[in-house]
Amino acid sequence: MNSVLVTEIRHYLDEYPVTWVDVHGLGDATAIQQLGDLFAIHTLALEDVFNIRHRPKLEEYPDQIFVTTRMAMLGEQFEHEQISLFLGPNYVLTFHQYTGDRLEPVRERLRQRFGLFRTCGPDYLAYAVLDAVVDGYFPVLEEYGERLEALEDEIIARPQRDTILTVQATRRGILSLRRSIWPQREFLNALLRDGSPLITEQTRLHLRDAYDHTVRIMDFVDTYRDISAGLTELYMSSVSHRMNDVMKVLTVIATIFIPLGFVTGIYGMNFNPDASPWSMPELNWYWAYPMFWGVIVIIAAALLIFFRRRGWIGSGHGVDG
Repeated sequence: MNSVLVTEIRHYLDEYPVTWVDVHGLGDATAIQQLGDLFAIHTLALEDVFNIRHRPKLEEYPDQIFVTTRMAMLGEQFEHEQISLFLGPNYVLTFHQYTGDRLEPVRERLRQRFGLFRTCGPDYLAYAVLDAVVDGYFPVLEEYGERLEALEDEIIARPQRDTILTVQATRRGILSLRRSIWPQREFLNALLRDGSPLITEQTRLHLRDAYDHTVRIMDFVDTYRDISAGLTELYMSSVSHRMNDVMKVLTVIATIFIPLGFVTGIYGMNFNPDASPWSMPELNWYWAYPMFWGVIVIIAAALLIFFRRRGWIGSGHGVDG
């Protein structure tokens, strides 16, 4: 930022009742320091501008209000961008990292002088920025709601190992979302509770609406957090149920083959019937071999019918006992 631009900003401050300086990017420390000198920003507040992982907060100075907030973004997971806002008697100064943000509707309303922007003061402009940031959480919440519904359907239909990893990642994003919106609700409540000479009574009414939005967001976040925790339990129950089904099938198979193996073992002893009439007389029977297989089939069929009537396999309606 050169001296010409600083002079132009100073001209706007002297000429117009409300000036909004919106700074994109925090890489030019010299330019930001010049703005800090121009707007008489406290050194500690200016340091907080560079600390992009700072917790959202509100600080009041004699002729200035300083707010740090987080703008919600959603890619694969929840992300956020810190916005630092300074409200003065005739200006609003904002700093954020990237050019793409959710403040474009505010800029468009300013260009068209729509609604209260025609007669509003800087406090209403600051409210509009904060309200746009808060409202930006609703599309993120909607996306998380759709993800949770899809995960629930996947867990019920066919849970995979990757499913629980996705559930945990989603839950971490929801917790991060909660840590982001909670302090914003607190400092909006502080503005409403304590008031400030820089904020008019009319703007306080609008801030109350923004505060109500944060309360709604917190309700959604807490609900989604409980749902994500429930999905973990649902996954474990579903996996356990599928494991029980597998064990049931294996048990049924093993149970069927136990008597079959018993019968086969008896007739595999090969006692000589010539030595004694009690030594395997069936070995000399004409229909001994077909009879053997008949017994095997009857035993297996009887067990299958029994299991089905008990409701252990198939669609039997028996009651476990």
